[in-house]
Amino acid sequence: MNENIVLEAKGITKQFPGVLANDNVNFDLRKGEIHALLGENGAGKSTLMNLIYGLHHPDNGEIFVNGKPVAIHSPNDSIAAGIGMVHQHFMLIPVFTVAENVMLGDEVTKRGSLDRATVAAKINDISRQYGLDVAPNAIVGELPVGIQQRVEIVKTLYRNAEIVILDEPTAVLTPQEAEDLFRIMRDLTARGVSIIFITHKLKEVLAVSDRITVMRAGRVINTVNPGETNEAELANMMVGRQVILTVDKKDREAEGEVLNVEELSVRDQRDLETVHNVSFSVRGGEVLGIAGVQGNGQTELSEALTGLRHPTHGKVVFDGKDVTGKPPRVMTETGLAHIPEDRQRHGLVLAYTVADNMALCDYYRFPFSQRGVLQPKALDEHARQLINAFDVRTPSPFVSAGKLSGGNQQKVIVARELSRAVKLVIANQPTRGLDVGSIEYIHNEIIKMRDRGVAVLLISAELDEIMALSDRIAVMYRGEIVAVVDAKQTTREQLGLWMAGAHAETAQ
Repeated sequence: MNENIVLEAKGITKQFPGVLANDNVNFDLRKGEIHALLGENGAGKSTLMNLIYGLHHPDNGEIFVNGKPVAIHSPNDSIAAGIGMVHQHFMLIPVFTVAENVMLGDEVTKRGSLDRATVAAKINDISRQYGLDVAPNAIVGELPVGIQQRVEIVKTLYRNAEIVILDEPTAVLTPQEAEDLFRIMRDLTARGVSIIFITHKLKEVLAVSDRITVMRAGRVINTVNPGETNEAELANMMVGRQVILTVDKKDREAEGEVLNVEELSVRDQRDLETVHNVSFSVRGGEVLGIAGVQGNGQTELSEALTGLRHPTHGKVVFDGKDVTGKPPRVMTETGLAHIPEDRQRHGLVLAYTVADNMALCDYYRFPFSQRGVLQPKALDEHARQLINAFDVRTPSPFVSAGKLSGGNQQKVIVARELSRAVKLVIANQPTRGLDVGSIEYIHNEIIKMRDRGVAVLLISAELDEIMALSDRIAVMYRGEIVAVVDAKQTTREQLGLWMAGAHAETAQ
């Protein structure tokens, strides 16, 4: 074995009921490199990393660390071998401090009590060494998402990890937070840490990786250097067909006003006003994009418009009806489709089957319910149609939604919401955590809705997505709309300035 290789997986095979997740996979990682693992949702990349981290056990194959075979039966074995993992959904306790989260499971005590001072000192040392800038005594639940991710990285380094697995690390980050993460990744590798970077975002892997391995349907398709490939080639390898990376959107005249928001103010769970006197409208047959750095009131605005949060002031008129403060069912029955920001909290019942989740908006109506009794056959047939139409990767409609990958969970929501007859779509981060093939499909579905005369309110932290799909763009900053512009009449640079608060006057 090459002495520069710190981790090698040989002939890894893993099968779950009805799914061959890894099929004779070979993968290696060199010292001080960022090796990207690229693939569609369900390609097998997260399964491979879960095997290396001890969350699953391979049916066949071997894992070597620094040239020596290792038996990894649990995450403790992996940590002992110098491997750490930062999961897509953070493993943090919000009410604990950073220091308490970092030492959890590896507590340091002094005279029978937790030695927070010693742990805090070590966290400060790690922060200084790797440029992480994490405050040990901060309450984790009060930290921005990007800083919470740093806490997860500190956790791995605290346990002396020399190999760090980052599973979809930018899925919940703003563009600015993602750039900060890339800086941290480069600092880590400059100090000898080796990183496996699991993602589906083509621009990111080309920008930050030293090598790229592409997986499809449980197999390794190829390993390439970033300088020898491009986005189109990587997308083709991932999906097995040509992927159109640009959105085909034709000009069309917007129709009558579908949604009108007047001087809306909303408070968050801390009773702080996060949306202040916001006014805008969305017409049929147009996409209004809401751009902004995450945390500037987009979440609370979306919740107020969909019935998940009561506004404190203002008015919401949908299809000519005053729906201010109305519950979600009223909004749904009025003709709203909602793709929520948090798919697990607001989009799915994870313990329910895929079939049940796909009927959550209409389960009490015919043909899903007759005389108050659910009709399993109708639910099954409906689910199978949507699974095929939206390419949901699931062994069957009766698998619980919680067992699907994050991307396939998102597809279940999109399939349910966009397959109904609706007048307004509120799509909040609709492609977060999805691969290029799925993004292409969902973008096309959103444009199809727009072309049918449906009004679309798109909220996204991805500027490329906002600019590709929107007819008009509104920019939110500190809870206010600071600009509303024609998408064709603006630039990324101008939007970025407004998003950062550099606005002299509101653009209309």
